[in-house]
Amino acid sequence: MTTRCGFAAILGAPNAGKSTLLNRMTGAKLSIVSPKAQTTRFRVLGILMRNQSQILLVDTPGIFKPRRKLDRAMVNAAWAGAEDADLVVLLVDAKAGATESVREIAAAIGKRGGRAWLVFNKTDLVPPGNLLPLIATLNAIHVFQETFMVSAANGDGVLALMDALAAAMPESPYLFPEDDLTDLPDRLLAAELVREQIFLQTHEEVPYGATVETESWQEKPDGSVRIEATVYVARAGHKSILIGAGGSRIREIGARARAQLGQLLERRVHLFLNVKERAGWDEEGARLRAIGLEDPR
Repeated sequence: MTTRCGFAAILGAPNAGKSTLLNRMTGAKLSIVSPKAQTTRFRVLGILMRNQSQILLVDTPGIFKPRRKLDRAMVNAAWAGAEDADLVVLLVDAKAGATESVREIAAAIGKRGGRAWLVFNKTDLVPPGNLLPLIATLNAIHVFQETFMVSAANGDGVLALMDALAAAMPESPYLFPEDDLTDLPDRLLAAELVREQIFLQTHEEVPYGATVETESWQEKPDGSVRIEATVYVARAGHKSILIGAGGSRIREIGARARAQLGQLLERRVHLFLNVKERAGWDEEGARLRAIGLEDPR
């Protein structure tokens, strides 16, 4: 039986729904999601088996104009995810439309060459008549081979997209075991689920001033795992917000992240969090490497 395998990189502006789409297609919580832009910081690989095809879905950070070293590393990671992909998917928030950022990404995809598809997300929130001008606008910048309309949130159109991706992958042996879901190390996944709760439970600038590193991972004789993670924040004020009155906020962050981890790892998790102030962490190469990014120097 002929098998297919290839990489499909999902590119787009922040908050287009890339992580939601990846999680929907793989059926697992692989990439963290929040209503805030720029939640994803590094490339996440989701492995999808479909119709004798292994589709290696690359979720990338949103592409935006960088200011900090962290920002530059995130944007570099997004384009690196597309570098060797067999197919690039430009995911567009249909509600936001063909913004300047989206048009710039479309132009950059055109210069890159190779196969590229256009996928509009959140189409359940937009009158159908509004989509045709958007398709025309973006195809005037770069002619996309295929166009799809989906809602990653409720699943509309996602199965058709998955079938098309499966058929589009090149003939090849599988690169990963069929029951694998991702190549993301468990230590990094644990840190990301903690960071997701920081995004969901705090507001304004706090999530963007915080990073999480798994410091210790101990396998216990009863099959459970003991995880110690440190949350680094840029300011003293962020530390007090994260800890909360009497430690209430950090306990709630830990409790929700522990529940998610237990589900994903299918075993009991003991999670311990520590919060440290570290001004300028987002300019440190070591901190960037710890969260899976290359130092842009």
